[in-house]
Parts: sequence; C-alpha cells; structure tokens
Amino acid sequence: MHRRFADRADAGRALADQLKHYAQRDDVVVLGLPRGGVPVAYEVACALGAPLDVLVVRKLGVPWQCELAMGAIASGDALYVDEELMRETGVSQPEFDRVLADEKAQLARREALFCDPRRASVDVTGRVAIIVDDGLATGASMKVAARALRARAPAKIVAALPVAPHDAAGRIGDDVDEYVCVTAPELFFSVSQFYSDFSETTDDDVRAILARASSASGPASSG
Repeated sequence: MHRRFADRADAGRALADQLKHYAQRDDVVVLGLPRGGVPVAYEVACALGAPLDVLVVRKLGVPWQCELAMGAIASGDALYVDEELMRETGVSQPEFDRVLADEKAQLARREALFCDPRRASVDVTGRVAIIVDDGLATGASMKVAARALRARAPAKIVAALPVAPHDAAGRIGDDVDEYVCVTAPELFFSVSQFYSDFSETTDDDVRAILARASSASGPASSG
C-alpha cells in the first residue's frame, strides 16, 4: 500500500524525514517549484534548518492536452523539450513555438511576482541544492529546474519528491546527483491521487510562505 498524504504540508514533513542527513548543515538550500512545490519545500526547509527560495518553472503543455508536458522552461533561459512526445502527439513546430512564447511570458510574470526586493535570493554556489515539488508525472519540470540550477554552480543537486512513478529516477537521469522520493507506485495516474487535499496553491500562498520563511531568523518548524 503506497503512502497517501493528507495535504502538501504532510507530504513535506514525510519528505523531510527522508532528507534528515542534510539537517542543520550550513551548505544546504531548499528550492521549491511554484506553485504546489513551495508548501512542501517550506516544511522541508523548516525541518532541515535550511534557507528556502523558489525556482520558477513553466510546463510546456501539449496544446490540446495542457497537463501533458512536451517540455518545460525555467529561470535563466533553461529549456527542456521531449522530442519523442512531440512526435507521438503530432505537435508541429509552430504550435510548439506558440506555447513556448506564452509560457515565457508567464514565467516572467511569476518571476516578477515572487521576487521581493526586500528578500535576497538564496546563493546556491558550492552548496547542496534540494529541489522540491509536490510530485512528479512526466519529469519535465524537474529536469529543466535541475538544468537551470546547474548553471548556478551548486556542489550537488538533489531532486526531492513526495510521490513519483516507480521509473521516475530513470527519467530524471543524470540531470541530478541524488534522487529522493517517499513513495513510488507502479500504478500512477496523477499526482493528485496520492493526496486527500490537493487544492490549488495560489500566487498569494507562495508569496506568504516565502515571506514567512524569510522573516524568521532561521527556519523554524511550522508544526
């Protein structure tokens, strides 16, 4: 029987338990993928005593099936394209280019929204960077997040997830240095099936979580 989480906070605490070897180290940072990954990442950062930041990514959805990712983009012009899926779904280059343009605009909007001039972004250079999301389906978001992060020269990149398909580690491949997942079912249809409460995380929720994390002298448990 695979683990089912009450909500994202519960998932974050379960994930933090798998990352205890990184607790109370000054060379560890936690980065949540907005929006749903941020409340999970907050719990991880609190438990580990690590600073929290966001790494903005946008999924490039197939035009007629937007939840199916044919790629993803991230801060710093990182791009991942699943060319095999594009061929299988018959997405043309002009169709792809339109989705890419739309998502680049959304990425820029999110970056501006989550960038508070009063809150310095976390420096990952030479540090262990733990990328957290609320789950993984295709792997596109995690792959592009890792590629964007690699350009910032961390010592190590860890992909950390509450739930992902049993073969997800292979999909991520060598884009990350370590892969941690709480539960990895063989029967996987969507991330939401493993949460009792998978209600939407809003932009305001993300901003509030980031403000809460940065206002503390050091991350403390949210209980």
